[in-house]
Amino acid sequence: MSEPASPGESQRVAPRFFVGCEDDESEGLEDYDGCSMRTDMELYDEDADSPPERQIVVGICSMMKKSKSKPMTQILERLCRFEYITVVIFPEDVILNEPVDKWPLCDCLVSFHSKGFPLDKAVSYAELRNPLLINDLNTQYYIQDRREVYRILQQEGIDLPRYAVLNRDPDKPDECNLVEGEDHVEVNGEVFPKPFVEKPVCAEDHNVYIYYPTSAGGGSQRLFRKIGSRSSVYSPESNVRKTGSYIYEEFMPTDGTDVKVYTVGPDYAHAEARKSPALDGKVERDSEGKEIRYPVMLTAMEKLVARKVCLAFKQTVCGFDLLRANGHSYVCDVNGFSFVKNSMKYYDDCAKILGNIVMRELAPQFQIPWSIPTEAEDIPIVPTTSGTMMELRCVIAIIRHGDRTPKQKMKMEVRNPMFFELFDKYGGYKTGKLKLKKPKQLQEVLDIARQLLLELGDGREDCEIEEKKSKLEQLKTVLEMYGHFSGINRKVQITYLPHGQPKTSSEEEDTHKECPSLLLVLKWGGELTPAGRVQAEELGRAFRCMYPGGQGDYAGFPGCGLLRLHSTYRHDLKIYASDEGRVQMTAAAFAKGLLALEGELTPILVQMVKSANMNGLLDSDSLSGCQHRVKARLHEIMQKDQEFTEEDYDRLAPTGAASVVNSMRIVENPVMTCDQVYTLIQSLTSQIRKRLEDPKSADLQLYHSETLELMLQRWSKLERDFRMKSGRYDISKIPDIYDCVKYDVQHNPTLGLEDTLELFRLSRALADIIIPQEYGINKVEKLDIAYAYCLPLVKKIQLDLQRTHEDESVNKLHPLYSRGVMSPGRHVRTRLYFTSESHVHSLLSTFRYGGLLDEEKDQQWKRAMDYLGAVSELNYMTQIVIMLYEDNNKDPSSEERFHVELHFSPGVKGCEEEENAPMGFGFRPASAENDQKQTDPGSLEDLSRDEPDRALPLSEPMGIHRRSPLIRNRKTGSMEIFTLSARGFNLSTLRLLAQSFEGCSMVPSIYPLETLHNSLSLKQVDEFITAVCETGGDAHSRTTRGNGLLHTVENHMETVDLCWYLASKSVC
Repeated sequence: MSEPASPGESQRVAPRFFVGCEDDESEGLEDYDGCSMRTDMELYDEDADSPPERQIVVGICSMMKKSKSKPMTQILERLCRFEYITVVIFPEDVILNEPVDKWPLCDCLVSFHSKGFPLDKAVSYAELRNPLLINDLNTQYYIQDRREVYRILQQEGIDLPRYAVLNRDPDKPDECNLVEGEDHVEVNGEVFPKPFVEKPVCAEDHNVYIYYPTSAGGGSQRLFRKIGSRSSVYSPESNVRKTGSYIYEEFMPTDGTDVKVYTVGPDYAHAEARKSPALDGKVERDSEGKEIRYPVMLTAMEKLVARKVCLAFKQTVCGFDLLRANGHSYVCDVNGFSFVKNSMKYYDDCAKILGNIVMRELAPQFQIPWSIPTEAEDIPIVPTTSGTMMELRCVIAIIRHGDRTPKQKMKMEVRNPMFFELFDKYGGYKTGKLKLKKPKQLQEVLDIARQLLLELGDGREDCEIEEKKSKLEQLKTVLEMYGHFSGINRKVQITYLPHGQPKTSSEEEDTHKECPSLLLVLKWGGELTPAGRVQAEELGRAFRCMYPGGQGDYAGFPGCGLLRLHSTYRHDLKIYASDEGRVQMTAAAFAKGLLALEGELTPILVQMVKSANMNGLLDSDSLSGCQHRVKARLHEIMQKDQEFTEEDYDRLAPTGAASVVNSMRIVENPVMTCDQVYTLIQSLTSQIRKRLEDPKSADLQLYHSETLELMLQRWSKLERDFRMKSGRYDISKIPDIYDCVKYDVQHNPTLGLEDTLELFRLSRALADIIIPQEYGINKVEKLDIAYAYCLPLVKKIQLDLQRTHEDESVNKLHPLYSRGVMSPGRHVRTRLYFTSESHVHSLLSTFRYGGLLDEEKDQQWKRAMDYLGAVSELNYMTQIVIMLYEDNNKDPSSEERFHVELHFSPGVKGCEEEENAPMGFGFRPASAENDQKQTDPGSLEDLSRDEPDRALPLSEPMGIHRRSPLIRNRKTGSMEIFTLSARGFNLSTLRLLAQSFEGCSMVPSIYPLETLHNSLSLKQVDEFITAVCETGGDAHSRTTRGNGLLHTVENHMETVDLCWYLASKSVC
């Protein structure tokens, strides 16, 4: 808010600004704008011939570190420009050592507590002299106690996080009941699941801890008062503190941003956003060493909260912390007297408001002429673009997780009463199914396995123990891996079988009982590897290049492109991930690279990544009926012991996809190829057994701490399962075989096992037929299965695109305070969805076969479809990217106003360098005119400029190919992640890469984004998605009901955690 000069304000050359300090304390104080700095005694030493005008004396009573600070000096210098106001600063020595009756006289007192300040004496002074108090002194006692702060906030009806107080006071034993669990604490009967926050009750103690759940890696983030460039550090300690009194409160997901609000009276509030200290603990500072913050706009409700805080605590100048989470704003701390650090506009406003308060209250009794000034309205700032350039408005990306360990699974039928008791204990009979992931639950399963093995080892002939000893031993071995449960790399699923298991597998006895049993499925592996983390983090860094100011640059310059957009809070970012640990950790690693964060992934995961495992948005536990039929047909075709015929080509590859046809030519005879694969697996297990017998290999550690025994276990299991007792092959095991051999070829090449490359070649050819066709063989099946998997996600994408130009509830910069930001009105929405292979296959099928464009009429789309048909594998880090641009020069109702582009990358490159890999047509093919206009992307001048991204003329859908941020390079070694644009390459970037890859010797590079289409209108895309949802909804009414709920969520607030919302509505 800006105010004009009041009638009582004068632009004097030398305003009266007095500093009450001793001679030796006055060093270092500077004159500002000709302001004369004198002691308080000089106030009365004016020339006797001209009696001084009666002045209103404003006394500043605080510790000298505060009264001499730059913000205080700037404000006081402006305050004493009021013609009838004189400022006197109380010397610190007087405050600490002199009685209050010796303190300087004043008419108005600005006094506030800080470390070492004698608040009791200030209260006595106020009682003695009765000055006008800018900030009430007695309530400052309350501000020093977080319990009192929360009590007052609650009393005033101000929203704050759910909390409970633990008082370790011998006189109040009923307030000291603490029960600590693995993933929660119970405080005086109030349960707080992790993540939760633990705050000391003393407001001066800044050692606030945040405890993370085991599902996110556990441990805690320890916040403290800023030391240099650090404000927090991650600790593996997961147990709460056992001494002292604390407030426990629920953790609020703020997407890594805190808002600091500064009031000057009840009608003025300045707000600044900063990176949350809990995110990675690094304090972002400017060239002067000040913490970087940016002013943001407060909503009407938040302005009301600021007014309530100001009045409730009787603090005219007051700072407090605001958390924006789940569509609401919560106050989590009140700091009392606080100033904004670096804002000339704020200094002007603050001085004028304080001066007017003083004049309004005291001018009448001193008979000083003064009238109430009027307030000027904020000037709206409207961002504009020039020429034919468009402004990037929205980026939507669907990304597969990074490199992982092989997924493994073991099934066993159990009948022991202990398993039934466990099933009943966790409510398994309600649905007939149970999923156990928590450490306590897995520990109980392990205890049962140990108990049964102990009884079997004692030689008891107990008919109750029907479980096979080998299965129990494997169950025990897997659960004992790593020495602890992290909750994200192992899980047990139990299903109730009322009549026992319906049929036996190759590993089970032929005898079959009809009595009830439980099917226990143990899943492990599938963890994100160190290489997967590097892939995700590096892709996050490269992703910045798609944003304004980042073209062609590797985002090594910290003030450009996305980093500037995000750090100035003009970037509306949401990251969603399915509930699989590898997917969530991929999302966290990507966010770390995207936003240039530091430290562990756990704090980033908890604060930045939202769980989205509901109704199939990013995860699906069951196959559709169509997919079961497709798998059965695939199994039948692949059992033929003869070369593929023309009829087989028509049956297996009716869409004519080049990748499937090429793989069928390599396989020729599916049964003979399976025979070869089986023989190679037998050879591999034999080689591993020989290595185990070699004493030199006893302690051999493979990649990611795997042992030879564990390696043998996974290959032996595949050997047993692949070839069934009937002599036929289980085709469903082919993806697992390819998964395992790909992992060993990439990560364990030093073992030197023979024929692994041949096994890799054959299993890949089989997998390139099986995997894509499991998601449908013909177009109708592909769409049917795609709708079953990803219809909610498609609908969510539509809502993301629609809300980009409709949603006004996003955080915005305050245009009047945003010094150095050329386009404070700019706002870009980014939505990132991390998921598994099934959703990526399904979404791509939707775009390919759902009728977005006609291949016969659109040559660009025809070439894109040919390219996608040639892609054999949607590997780790596969990306589907949708970018929305706006042309502000077009009429808002025009179809040309919004422009959509569709991009794709098949993810990481294969283990072998593929000279014949399919080639796309580059990233964002542009016209020659636009290419020439582009400035040097290696230029720092270009990167620091705050300008809109250059868009493409709609009339030229294809042209000279513009380089992708990830430039393709076929002649590189295993150390390559991304090849940089020649113009953007520099030595510092090379060093950065070298540091990033330390300890990660085998990290495959990632294919660059290829543009599938660059001249779609938003109307086209919207109508296409609407048609898809209507068609898919008819076939999948269950999914459609989920979409209705999603729409409801979006219409209320997108920031609500969607998983929580649907869980509260009891949606399965």
